[in-house]
Amino acid sequence: MGKVEAIEQQVASLAPDDLAEFRQWFASFDGEAWDKQTASDAAAGRLDALADQALEHDRQGKSKLL
Repeated sequence: MGKVEAIEQQVASLAPDDLAEFRQWFASFDGEAWDKQTASDAAAGRLDALADQALEHDRQGKSKLL
């Protein structure tokens, strides 16, 4: 059995209170990982094309205020 399968089995066997605690921890963990990856991508210029496209759409009047 692989590591992921073992973790899946452990998570599936958690009591409801423990599962809620795990969900909260994992959401925070995953959010931090997402933030780090996004910051790394931005610093490396991997998001520049998306930003340029968004700015061009705004110049063309294809955007709206939220």
